[in-house]
Amino acid sequence: MRVIVIGAGAVGAASALALAEAGAEVVVVDRVGVAGETSSRCEGNILVSDKGPGAEAELAIVANRAWRSLAERLDDERGPGRPATEFEAKGGIVVAFPGGEGALADFAGTQRGIGIRAVELDAPELRSLEPHLSHEIGSGIHYPDDAQVQPSLATQAMLARAVRLGAQLRIAEVTGARYARGRSGGASGRIVGIETNAGPIEADAVVNCAGPWAGEVAALLGTRLDIRPRRGMILVTVPMPQRVFHKVYDADYVGAVGSADAALQTSTVVESTPAGTVLIGSSRERVGFSDALALPALAGIAAKATRLFPFLADTMVLRSYHGFRPYAPDHLPAIGADGGIDGLFHAAGHEGAGIGLAPTTGELVAHAVLGTPAPLDPTPFLPTRAALREEAA
Repeated sequence: MRVIVIGAGAVGAASALALAEAGAEVVVVDRVGVAGETSSRCEGNILVSDKGPGAEAELAIVANRAWRSLAERLDDERGPGRPATEFEAKGGIVVAFPGGEGALADFAGTQRGIGIRAVELDAPELRSLEPHLSHEIGSGIHYPDDAQVQPSLATQAMLARAVRLGAQLRIAEVTGARYARGRSGGASGRIVGIETNAGPIEADAVVNCAGPWAGEVAALLGTRLDIRPRRGMILVTVPMPQRVFHKVYDADYVGAVGSADAALQTSTVVESTPAGTVLIGSSRERVGFSDALALPALAGIAAKATRLFPFLADTMVLRSYHGFRPYAPDHLPAIGADGGIDGLFHAAGHEGAGIGLAPTTGELVAHAVLGTPAPLDPTPFLPTRAALREEAA
């Protein structure tokens, strides 16, 4: 079976890998290149800590386990001179400023009910794990299963393995769909390839993994999928001796992730990288694909980060960057068959969780396209659900 995967970000690379490992002939099509957009403009989160009970948490738990074996395999198989995924099982710590401790503890209790490890920390325990935290914070929750990869490198590693299994990468922009001919000579309802600015590509199935552009690509292919861009900003410090030892964020982050508000929201996420820099996030706002400088977002991120880690007030910022996250109105990714066009599938709408959920998303794509075993119940993620068929607001 020949399958086109549109998009060479983390979700597209993971889908291509799962399909290639299952024996499909895979062609990955991207207008920029591997990890050229969202997957190179994020923090590489592999989180269970920000997921409340529900379908996405179940997906995150399975994907968290999958990443551990996948990263080890990718790193073991990498060729000379190729970088590692930088997978770090560093764990996460979530904290609340005074007044929010009770809500954070209650949320962690609901997570323990679905099997997420969430360990309450008192002040001495918290200081032993993160000695540079603000003394305003007297307690926190430790999530030992939170992890991180270098997102661009991990995406490259997944696609490199898919290529070793026979997948092809083509740099081209999708311009339309190719359909089979019916008995009357007109186009039938089955997709048999795509049109691109570099010429047509034929296939037995097409998978739309175009991230924030998945809605636009769906329209080009003749269907509707309500996926919208949500911009996020990140600050990067100069390298320094390590002072942040886990992924640390305040409880406001969970609310921002789950919010449907289009207005600017900021919350604090701070973590070190193997290179010695500190990544500081995060913001969320729906402003389309605007690249305009977002000083209010950067100022909000910086103010909250220095409250969490006071030493950052005297730290030089090396750069800032932004990316567009694929937002779905019901906060669940769309993974599975289109429902209206035979042979068309989608894997998009993960917002900021695309890196973390990628391996299991790829397995769900292989299940939908090829009938391989599903890693969990795919029903909650089907693109045919009503929330993704409504006209975008």
